Amino acid sequence: MDIIYLNDLKIDTVIGIYDWERRIRQTVSLDLEMATDIRKAAASDSIDDTLNYKAVAKRLIQFVGDSQFQLVETLTERVAEIILSEFNVSWVRVRLNKKGAVRYAGDVGIIIERGSKP
Repeated sequence: MDIIYLNDLKIDTVIGIYDWERRIRQTVSLDLEMATDIRKAAASDSIDDTLNYKAVAKRLIQFVGDSQFQLVETLTERVAEIILSEFNVSWVRVRLNKKGAVRYAGDVGIIIERGSKP
């Protein structure tokens, strides 16, 4: 199985449990690894035969930008569900970074894997 990845996709959204977080938009960063078979696309040289990472990015920018979850766990799970159900991907690893969420920490977030591991 092959992996198509998309790293550091920055999206502004409402995320958090505190009142002040519900009133502002914060930037989350997504790193995605998506399992797919690229052999058909490599042979045809056609975007129609592969996972279109631009389409994935556009869909997630729309979804995450419009969402208002309290927990990064919920948001990350929903992102994985979208990728698996809408983009013919058998496995996905999603890393969501909510930079600045913990004082003195450079990064904080969650990593999940869903689907059948390649």
